[in-house]
Amino acid sequence: MTTTPADAHESFVRLEREIGLLLRRSRAISARLARELHPDLDGAAYGLLALLAATGPLRASDLVARLGLDKSTVSRQVSSLVALGLVDREADPADGRAQVLTPTAEGAARLARIQDARRERWEADLSGWPAEDVAVLGELLARLNRLGEAREAGTTPPPEPPDPA
Repeated sequence: MTTTPADAHESFVRLEREIGLLLRRSRAISARLARELHPDLDGAAYGLLALLAATGPLRASDLVARLGLDKSTVSRQVSSLVALGLVDREADPADGRAQVLTPTAEGAARLARIQDARRERWEADLSGWPAEDVAVLGELLARLNRLGEAREAGTTPPPEPPDPA
């Protein structure tokens, strides 16, 4: 199926609208999940904890680079996570002057419970979708995320595989 320039433009208009909606919902969900994790946790700090749990120890500067956030914002969120007992600061084994951040056992356990519940909800919400559609959606979102990461890093995104069609 070929698209005309007008169709292509409308596709990008729809894409922008749908991603905007997804992002607004995501922020609201992150705020709710953060409160479930700990009543005093800020929604934005939830994302930091999730990234630390997924990647392992990171410096605060790594969080700034990976998330594209302001250094003061990350510092404030990390301080909150540490104060709530959800993240530990330790000396960086590669450079004792720096610190690395890791989730505490309690922080990792709370996060895992919430992520499991969220995954179960996705499975319930998308139970009527063919597994292939869910897999394609995941791959397309991963491709979009790689583009965003490359843009933030000021690098060229990795090449995409050729279209099999």
